[in-house]
Amino acid sequence: MADRPPALPVTWRPRRARMLAYGFATVMVAGAIVLAVVLPPPFRLPDKIGVVLFGCLVAFVLHLLGRLRVEADERGVTVVNALRVHRYTWPEVLGVSLPEGEPWPRLDLADGSSVGAMGIQGTEKSRSRQAVTELRSLIRAHGEAADRP
Repeated sequence: MADRPPALPVTWRPRRARMLAYGFATVMVAGAIVLAVVLPPPFRLPDKIGVVLFGCLVAFVLHLLGRLRVEADERGVTVVNALRVHRYTWPEVLGVSLPEGEPWPRLDLADGSSVGAMGIQGTEKSRSRQAVTELRSLIRAHGEAADRP
């Protein structure tokens, strides 16, 4: 049912973005290691280490994109974006919206601000609509608005 919230805890993650991020990270590290091994003699050990470290740095940036998620539990919502992790209690979250063409939904907060929830990707059409519907029903069930007459 659309009005029935899912059982907690629940986690939403983008499928394609995660596969691409970790797939490319693996390719970058493996490629950097292979390149370091086959570099010709003018390149010394510090150069080879630099190549591997650069591959690891790129893999770390890709990991930041691969870890995106939105988690809901009894206490509230955790939004893990590329650079920041936001934790909100249920009364702090007023709503969620995903306008057509937007890359990810926005959580509307009680202090008047909003935060993007990159863990739900708008490009995954049916999955993102389902996730927004589930999150919206959880906000209704657990948020402050549920206590009002």
